[in-house]
Amino acid sequence: MTSTEQLPKDLRDFYEDPAVPVASGTPRSLRQARMLAAALGTERARTILDIGCGDGTAAATAAPLLPGHRIIGVDWSQDALKRARAHLTYAIRGELTGDGLPFGTGSADAVLFSEVIEHLVDPDAALDEIRRVLRPGGHLMLSTPNLAAWYNRALLLAGVQPVFSEVSLRAVHGRPGREVVGHLRLYTARALREFVTAAGFEVVRLEGAPFHGVPRPLRPFDRLACARPSLASILLLHARRT
Repeated sequence: MTSTEQLPKDLRDFYEDPAVPVASGTPRSLRQARMLAAALGTERARTILDIGCGDGTAAATAAPLLPGHRIIGVDWSQDALKRARAHLTYAIRGELTGDGLPFGTGSADAVLFSEVIEHLVDPDAALDEIRRVLRPGGHLMLSTPNLAAWYNRALLLAGVQPVFSEVSLRAVHGRPGREVVGHLRLYTARALREFVTAAGFEVVRLEGAPFHGVPRPLRPFDRLACARPSLASILLLHARRT
């Protein structure tokens, strides 16, 4: 995941641990790629940065829907980049704070920012840096777990810690699930819209996507919830740099 030199050593080590998941579900990747393909339309070849590319599978999933465009994977984790290079032609190290991304101002046409913002200590600085590298009118395709997902609302009413939230980097406490993935921040649909707008972007579209970790018997409900993004498991946001 994309990170920062200011992170505590134990958190840096956490993201370099090969056991920490660095990929998310294919349904989310496909939905996000379709949104970007529709946004780009018939535009000539563009440069697309997949910031926080993880193991590269999301960008590889998107590539067939974005023919002719150059996709560059960017990640802070050296371990993730090693795996990403098996899927991507271009995969380089970069961070969103500190020295910033190794790209010129206005050099990118689109940014994929998938399942990253929830891991960041300073999401404000991250969006500032993304805005810097995007050309005016450039596209931001951001995805993140929804704090107000339909099942999280029920869990909170029952006094249970919501899915996606974490109170420790060592173990799961008080919520369903077994994997610790390092979530530091969570957003509702409304909060995400307001946050991205305040960072200098115009929100174009907000959609929902299912979560691959939902138990199989509940997956039909999860797919239905996508029709109302505020209830969906995953938030998919398309915004443009103003």
